Amino acid sequence: MFLTFTGKIFFWRGPAPFFFVTVPDEQSQVIQSISSYVTYGWGVIPATVLIGITEFQTSLFPKDGKYLVPIKKSVRDAEDLEVDDEVTVQLEFLL
Repeated sequence: MFLTFTGKIFFWRGPAPFFFVTVPDEQSQVIQSISSYVTYGWGVIPATVLIGITEFQTSLFPKDGKYLVPIKKSVRDAEDLEVDDEVTVQLEFLL
């Protein structure tokens, strides 16, 4: 199953700093509907992500009824991305 959306990159300082894109409401609801089939615990959802021409594996984190897509440094470097850049994200889930 594939989902595509556009969102802005943001920085989360937290105990372990990272960059994320928030999955919009509509797509988050779809992910929630399949979560029991694809999660491997703690509510995280494994996915293959495509941003630009860069594909990578990661896990989406649930937050406030939505999901966050972590954007790895290697992806930000490859696609020349920074905080507040708007990106189109394609997610693939194996059901």
